[in-house]
Amino acid sequence: MFRPLKMEAMGLRVSDVEQGQPSAASPREPQDEPSFVTQRDPRLRVLIPVLVAMAFLMEQLDSTIIVTAIPDMARSLDTSPVRLNTAVTAYVLTVAAFIPVSGWFADRFGARRVFVAALAIFSIASALCGLAESYGMLVAMRILQGLGGAMMTPVGRLILLRSFPRRELVTAMLYMTLPAVIGPVIGPLLGGFLTSYLSWRWIFYANIPFGLAGIVLALRYLKDVPSETRSRFDFRGFLMVASGVVMLQFALENVSHPVVPAPVTLALLVVGALLLLAFARYARAAPAPVVDLTLFRERSFMVGTLPGGLCRIAINGVPFLLPLMLQLGFGMSAIASGSLTFVVSIGAVLSRWTMSYLLRRFGFARLLVGSAVASSVLMAGFALVSPSTPAWAILLYIFVFGLARATQFMGSNTLAYADLHDSKLSRATSLGGILQQLSVSLGVSLSAVLLTLLNPDGGPLTPADFHHAFLTLSVLPILAIPGFLLLRDEDGRQVSGYRAGK
Repeated sequence: MFRPLKMEAMGLRVSDVEQGQPSAASPREPQDEPSFVTQRDPRLRVLIPVLVAMAFLMEQLDSTIIVTAIPDMARSLDTSPVRLNTAVTAYVLTVAAFIPVSGWFADRFGARRVFVAALAIFSIASALCGLAESYGMLVAMRILQGLGGAMMTPVGRLILLRSFPRRELVTAMLYMTLPAVIGPVIGPLLGGFLTSYLSWRWIFYANIPFGLAGIVLALRYLKDVPSETRSRFDFRGFLMVASGVVMLQFALENVSHPVVPAPVTLALLVVGALLLLAFARYARAAPAPVVDLTLFRERSFMVGTLPGGLCRIAINGVPFLLPLMLQLGFGMSAIASGSLTFVVSIGAVLSRWTMSYLLRRFGFARLLVGSAVASSVLMAGFALVSPSTPAWAILLYIFVFGLARATQFMGSNTLAYADLHDSKLSRATSLGGILQQLSVSLGVSLSAVLLTLLNPDGGPLTPADFHHAFLTLSVLPILAIPGFLLLRDEDGRQVSGYRAGK
């Protein structure tokens, strides 16, 4: 039931909310803005972001958590560790293939229904992965897991965006972005812990209670918001996009986890890129393409996904390079390395208390430029870290980097959806999901390529090799700055609350 006193304190009358109309008592509220579920039930301001973040974290962790467990899994399933890398690749490729259609499914069947189905598929597949007694069964269930993950993340983001008025979107997006920031960092550490003290099967069993809790909460508290438009499924466009993205994703994964020869990798990159270019041409005439490239005409979305994506490529390379430098370059154990790199996630969590203030004070353009510069400088600063650097100094430095990294991630992710009309959100979350997925793979692959080029003889990697790799990656955030400078003071203002000259 509604609470009249609380609703009036928010500037809304109960009658207005019940009729789905904004109150005249709130001059800052656009007259055509709908009544949001988080306004009707304040509990949902925390519950919905936590529910979506929980789903995001499960998907993010499953991209990296099994890496440290592969040797134990290979012995248990009587196969080789190299062959078992397919279990990692199968999951990532399935996510990449089906993200493009997530928005269409949400519009066609309802976001809540698709989200619950995705959680159920992911949870069932997790249980079956844990029960796998053969290599083939594990790979098949990882593919099923990937299907659930592909629907879970973009549709969860869509539910979040539709549940909050724009002026409250920063807080909501912080919850959603945290898993993307901390998942790659804690995944290998958590996987190593569960494998060492329980069994590799618990890597998958651990998903089940979270998945079940998510399903119960989603059925109890989420409601479907009808889509304004429905279109026929663009099967031809889906084949082009899915094939192109999968080829690019596989080629990028192959750089860091080699499965096929280098010439095949190059061919996949070329063919994948050509397929996506062909889709771009096809989409101009298609009435409702599976991926809406006209979204790039929206300045906030374009800046948040393209220059923001360039920054993310560099930043996503750090969780790959840093543990390797600490272990291979400095001789630390995996546990000692993981204990240090874990503080990146602490910086990310603390940044949620500073983001709203920074956006109100500086706006999106200054915040993104500032965090790009800070990320670049801090990444270059890793070249000064050596085996003789005290552990406490490394810990503090990684913590500061975590703050800058999270600020850049959260700023660009929030900007991308800040000015979009509600009717475009489902298509935007699909396209944004594709770009985010590729930025992670590009960051890891570029880092792996740099290490290969710096050490062509294939000998033991030295601290100097990692230092040069960090210095090279640190250039990318600087290259993104001209894109951030395209922003105007009014871009994202409804979300940031920024007023120039105040």
